Amino acid sequence: MLKPTVGPIIGHTTTNHARIFLRGELQNNALVFAGIRYRRLGDERWSKGTFAKLTPLRDMADVIALNDLAAGTEYEYQAGWFSPMSPVHTVETVQELPLQWPREIYRVRTPSHTVTTPRAYIVGSCRYLRMTLGMPSASHLGDRIFASITKLAQHAAPPISALLMTGDQVYVDDLNIIAPDRKLKEILRKYRAAFSQPNIKTLMSSVPTYMILDDHEIEDNWPANKSNDDDYLYKNAIAAYELYQASHSPAHEFLANWQPDQRLKRYWYQFTEGDLEWFVTDSRTRRNLSADDRRILDAEQEQALCNWLIHSPARVKFVVTSVMFYPDRKTLGDDAWKAFPEQRLRLLETIRTHRIKNVVFISGDVHGSLTSRLTHSDDPDFEVHTIVSSPLCNSKLLPYAKASTFILDQPLARTAAGDYRHELTSEVISQDNFAHLIVDSEQIRVSYHDRDGNQLQSTHIKLR
Repeated sequence: MLKPTVGPIIGHTTTNHARIFLRGELQNNALVFAGIRYRRLGDERWSKGTFAKLTPLRDMADVIALNDLAAGTEYEYQAGWFSPMSPVHTVETVQELPLQWPREIYRVRTPSHTVTTPRAYIVGSCRYLRMTLGMPSASHLGDRIFASITKLAQHAAPPISALLMTGDQVYVDDLNIIAPDRKLKEILRKYRAAFSQPNIKTLMSSVPTYMILDDHEIEDNWPANKSNDDDYLYKNAIAAYELYQASHSPAHEFLANWQPDQRLKRYWYQFTEGDLEWFVTDSRTRRNLSADDRRILDAEQEQALCNWLIHSPARVKFVVTSVMFYPDRKTLGDDAWKAFPEQRLRLLETIRTHRIKNVVFISGDVHGSLTSRLTHSDDPDFEVHTIVSSPLCNSKLLPYAKASTFILDQPLARTAAGDYRHELTSEVISQDNFAHLIVDSEQIRVSYHDRDGNQLQSTHIKLR
């Protein structure tokens, strides 16, 4: 067996289930299979291999689900791909072959059942990897920060439960001015390059990774900048996104046999760890820009989000939106929630009138990081927080956000019932960085780190 050409990437992981993405390579039209075997840390005997048949229709990649795992347990696993001699093999018959597995051993930990266990997460967005003639140039710059995240994760207490990548994991449009990539094979090549760099590959092979797209997975400021001939681009960009980012996410719901449903109905999804819940929104592909019903989330998604906010028993509710919920930018803000004030106000009023506590919005996009608190002038019980983390790696062509980038001297919204007012609770970080979140019984500690892992600042959000 050979090492994966991309991956392994650990995706959605529960107390008894893990999804692992990996890619092989086409072998002269011969059959190709990918496989994974695993064991508890400390055990000698490996499980039987679990296999998937790889096809060119999926870029020789697939997701293998591991089931019947134990909660709060660390596992070792091996992953690889091969082409058997016989052209009649199936995923069942290859289990009987005497395979020589790649020597590299990876680790994954399932979350604990214990509700009160402190949890930790890494949050980041906007990872620019410059491509020249289909190859990454100066790739060490786009990969450097992931070595620091891996080092932190290897020593973190509590252990890192997940890596949240909240948009612009791949810049499909980085050469739009010179030679735009529009063909599927060109976009897939970018994904392979982006996810096979050594440091990000090491990180994603050991930490469950949850992703959601933003505009650069398609085109800058999509769909506002959409032209008449962009349907072809969108079709190919979305096909690549579904394969490399959505395939291992909870967007693929469980079937009765605890296998992921191959049908993908939507890109937004939810997941739970203990008494913490995450609602990862698709704030990019379901937009309605018409004047009579402007929406950043479609009606179905908005209703699902409101129902979750109202009825979920979670102690802390994280809402991921790739673009900023607040504060608003002074300029270039029409790509974010600033341009959809009616829908934003509906969400805020839902939170306020139902007295929902400990709602935290997580976002990226702006190439600057900050935390901010939102209150209401006439309702002392209302409080919402936002945590922004961006960028993991900036382009030299794009500026970093600063405090002066944002509208901070006026209410976010005015209503007959009072004003929504916000204030920064941190400095604005204007350099490459990532956020480390620790959630315990009393607070969320948010620490930002630079690309070398050095802590830049730390803030605390008190839970109610």
